[in-house]
Amino acid sequence: MGFSTDAIHVGQEPDPSTGAIIVPIYQTSTFVQEELGKNKGYEYARTSNPTRAALERNLARLEGGRFGFAFASGMAAINALLSLFKSGDHIITGRNVYGGTFRLFDRVLKNFGLDFTYVDTTNLANIEGAVRENTRMLYLETPTNPIMEITDLAAASELAHSHGLLVAVDNTFMSPYLQRPLELGADIVVHSTTKYLNGHSDGVGGAAMMNDAGLAERLKFIQNAAGAVLGPMDSWLVLRGVKTLAVRMRQHSENGMAVAKFLDAHPKVKLVHYPGLPSHPQYELGQKQMRGPGGMLSFESGSIKNARTILNSVKLCSLAESLGGVETLISHPASMTHASVPPEDRQRLGITDGLVRISVGIEDVEDLIADLDQALAKI
Repeated sequence: MGFSTDAIHVGQEPDPSTGAIIVPIYQTSTFVQEELGKNKGYEYARTSNPTRAALERNLARLEGGRFGFAFASGMAAINALLSLFKSGDHIITGRNVYGGTFRLFDRVLKNFGLDFTYVDTTNLANIEGAVRENTRMLYLETPTNPIMEITDLAAASELAHSHGLLVAVDNTFMSPYLQRPLELGADIVVHSTTKYLNGHSDGVGGAAMMNDAGLAERLKFIQNAAGAVLGPMDSWLVLRGVKTLAVRMRQHSENGMAVAKFLDAHPKVKLVHYPGLPSHPQYELGQKQMRGPGGMLSFESGSIKNARTILNSVKLCSLAESLGGVETLISHPASMTHASVPPEDRQRLGITDGLVRISVGIEDVEDLIADLDQALAKI
């Protein structure tokens, strides 16, 4: 079946008891057993819930995986993934991971004995040079947030596997419609379902997908034991969202390209980070491993004063954290999404005080461009 068909139908078969075409919201904490030791497949909602199970089946299929697990947030999914490891284990990750991921790694998990090395993963030599005897995983984001650096997933996975490492990829920015890391060699894919998978800015969640049965069994145990599961209502909202994922991502990409071209040609914009522009350093790689450039971009305004003027002057674009909704969101990474990253590291990565990030929505793109144009005119 094609992607859109799977998005609409897998895990979402008509309800056998009523014929309802939409998966019901099983808002229950427990399930009555037919007799001692005999149930209908469900016992307690932390362990499993029919609405969540439907979503897990659906997301696994969309990522080309056999197993899926839904969590209370994207960070809960990443934390569960890192719980596969023990004190003394070493993880290689990108230098430009999401600020919340860096905070979890550097200020929480490091205290439990996990060790992290941050490198520029666009250069495979940096990954090779960081491998140690106790290295257990390569953790990637591509494109990165918010500089949009692209890592060669096939080559990086091959390198990591040659050293016996697991490869995990945060695919939130692209969604499985635009990029499928498992097909490129990754072992695990994680998402903040809050973003493009849900697509409507009305639910928080996370997910992890994979093919290996042994790995899935371990992660399922952690999911149940730690209990940071996605509730039935939020599971239902993501199921609702993924039905239109393909058409939304096509429009996000189309609008993103138009906005990026406008900004790239604007005299008051210093630099645009967008994988769909030929000026992007990894443009050719992006064309190879991504189905489209997506709706995320960032641009350099030149100063905090300029960034503040833009952010305070937009009328249609909404000043808010998060991304991936149908509405356009604009933000200031240095003080919002990446505030937990030390200032010197932000500067080194290009996350300057003048950097502005846009999650381009699916509004009429002419209206978005007009809004940005009037805001830039005030600089």
